[in-house]
Amino acid sequence: MNTLELNRIKVVLAETKNKNKWLAEKVGKDVSTISQWCTNSRQPSLEMLYNVAKAMDVDVRELLHPTK
Repeated sequence: MNTLELNRIKVVLAETKNKNKWLAEKVGKDVSTISQWCTNSRQPSLEMLYNVAKAMDVDVRELLHPTK
């Protein structure tokens, strides 16, 4: 199965030197859910993506791959 990479959560976590466990605690999700987001096998809702951006102190647009 070819997974479409829609989000950059894994990349931004690495850039901000944070781990999945840290993000899970910040947004109130299970670590396995964060892992699925990082591998792009599942996607967070738009509301949750906003919460992730806020927790990581980045613009929400940094969490998405650009379309152009």
